[in-house]
Amino acid sequence: MRNSTKSLVARQYVIPFILVTSLFFMWGFARAILDVLNKHFQTTMDITITRSAMIQATTYLGYFIMALPAGLFINRFGYRRGVVLGLMFFAFGSLLFIPSELTVSFNFFLVSLFIIGCGLVVLETAANPYVTELGDRSTAASRLNLAQSFNGLGCILAPLIMGQILFTGDEGINVALPYSVMGVVVLIVALIFSRVKLPEITDGSSAGDYDAQSTGTVISKLLHNKRFVFGVSALFCYEISEISINSFFINYVTDGGWMTSKTAAVVLSFGGLGLFMAARVTGSWIMSRIAAEKVLCFCAIMTVIASLIVTLDIGLMSRISLFACYAFEAIMFPTIFAISIRGLAGSSTKIASSFLMMSPLGGAVGTLLMGLMADVTSMSTAFLVPCAGYIFVLLYSLTVMPRKLH
Repeated sequence: MRNSTKSLVARQYVIPFILVTSLFFMWGFARAILDVLNKHFQTTMDITITRSAMIQATTYLGYFIMALPAGLFINRFGYRRGVVLGLMFFAFGSLLFIPSELTVSFNFFLVSLFIIGCGLVVLETAANPYVTELGDRSTAASRLNLAQSFNGLGCILAPLIMGQILFTGDEGINVALPYSVMGVVVLIVALIFSRVKLPEITDGSSAGDYDAQSTGTVISKLLHNKRFVFGVSALFCYEISEISINSFFINYVTDGGWMTSKTAAVVLSFGGLGLFMAARVTGSWIMSRIAAEKVLCFCAIMTVIASLIVTLDIGLMSRISLFACYAFEAIMFPTIFAISIRGLAGSSTKIASSFLMMSPLGGAVGTLLMGLMADVTSMSTAFLVPCAGYIFVLLYSLTVMPRKLH
């Protein structure tokens, strides 16, 4: 048991914590919209499940390509400028939805989503490690889980709002308006962050300490750190599971006539992602009292069991298990992230964050594999893909668990 009297956020960092946590909401909203676009484009543009998976694949390819440059930029210019850069990419990609819709080009939509992905990874590369440093290191995983809970709130609202806009029976594309509104809002937020001062958490380094040789040394050390590399791999596999399930939730619940697409979007918001958010808040509280590694191991076991039951396609039990995946996967990303950067300092933390933020590429891999399997077999059988990801997370949790907990 841990000392529960420790403050989750250091008093002098409360305002920065609130400001940066707002970014978690924004990228949660942007990422969750993709889960509605998937089914929407299948219908309006008459494309296969595998083809629609390119929506996630393209977005998360942006994560993979931009993650390391984002870390180098933040390492040199600091967290605040990194946040502003990410917001500008985010806004530009959102506003590109206007010409994308006018040309009715799926490929143009993919370009817009790629640019948004580049912006989101810059935001996440800056915000995730920043939050872990805004208080005592022993509560870093709990603090990051709390911030990530607002990511969950964005995830709840996005399918709810977009589902009501897109699943109206109208055969038009209808996505330019919500994306252009989002683009304008993001520009306003960028202006706010360009005016405020965020304290830099340097741990002995500074934004001006950048040079290519020292960065190369940091990268080399990280790649030789087996614990860190295993953490990156575990996060990659977690993203395979989380993003592929989100991407095809609506397909799964509509295939057997269980519900309509419009109803499914609401259920995804409140049933799946709402449960996800509640579990993440609960997990933050639990991990302020119980070792994060132990909680991670328990949750990994439960997700493996739940995803296997979904693949068996045994009616109500499989449907309940689908929601169990959301509940027990909720703490995985922030927990693995916090464990992976534990013990790092200064520029090492920023570069390490870059590598960890390449992990959403797993979502691209997962959605493509799951889409291919669903087209060839069935949507329930395709849940073997996220199950495999959860199994790897389970192996990781067993590896990092302190010996005294075995």
